[in-house]
Amino acid sequence: MCQVIVTCRSMLWTLLSIVVAFAELIAFMSAEWLIGKAKTRGSADPDEPSSGPSEPYHPTLGIYARCIRNPGVQHVPRETLCGPYAENFGEIASGFWQATAIFLAVGIFILCMVALVSVFTMCVQSIMKKSIFNVCGLLQGIAGLFLILGLILYPAGWGCQKAIAYCGHYASAYKPGDCSLGWAFYTAIGGTVFTFICAIFSAQAEIATSSDKVQEEIEEGKNLICLL
Repeated sequence: MCQVIVTCRSMLWTLLSIVVAFAELIAFMSAEWLIGKAKTRGSADPDEPSSGPSEPYHPTLGIYARCIRNPGVQHVPRETLCGPYAENFGEIASGFWQATAIFLAVGIFILCMVALVSVFTMCVQSIMKKSIFNVCGLLQGIAGLFLILGLILYPAGWGCQKAIAYCGHYASAYKPGDCSLGWAFYTAIGGTVFTFICAIFSAQAEIATSSDKVQEEIEEGKNLICLL
C-alpha cells in the first residue's frame, strides 16, 4: 500500500508548482500582452474598418492572438472579438515572437509536467534512488531559463508591422510606443520569478519528507503521515 507523506513544505511546493504552471499557460494564451492606444469611431482599428458607436476602447495584442472591436452594422452592436491573428506558426508577426513562443512553450510544458508529477510526490518520493523533489526542482530551474529567454526576446519584436499598427510609428524594439504592457506580460514575469522560487523550495520539501521524524513514522508502519 502507498505510504502518503504530507508535510507543510511539500504541500506548499506542490500547490505553488501547480499555480505557476497555470499562470504561465494562461499568460501565454492571452492577448493582453500589449494594450494599444485608444480607438474611437474616427480612428480605424489595426485589423478592422472603423464604424459604429464612438466610445473609445483599447485593442490588445498578444504573441499570436489579438482582441479588437468588430465593425458592427445597423441594429447590431459592436463587440470585442478575441482570437488568434496567426493561422499557423509562420504567420506570427515577428521572428522574435516566434522564438518567444517556442521558448515559452517549452518552459510551460516542463512546468506542467512537474506540476503533474508533484501531485504524486505525496505517495512516491524517489525513482531509481533519485529524489523526485530534486529532479523536479532541477526541471523547474531549466524551465525558468527558457521562460527568461522568451521574455527577453519578446520586446525585441515590438518593431514589427503588427505591433506598429497597434502602438503607433514610434514603436520599435524594446520601445512599446503608444502601447502599454498588459497583465499577461506581468503575469509571465511573475510566474518566472516564482518558478525559481519553486526550484529552491523543492530542496526544502525534500528535507522535510526525509526528516528523522518521517522515517520514524514509516518504521512504525503508518500509511498516512502528515507533519507540520
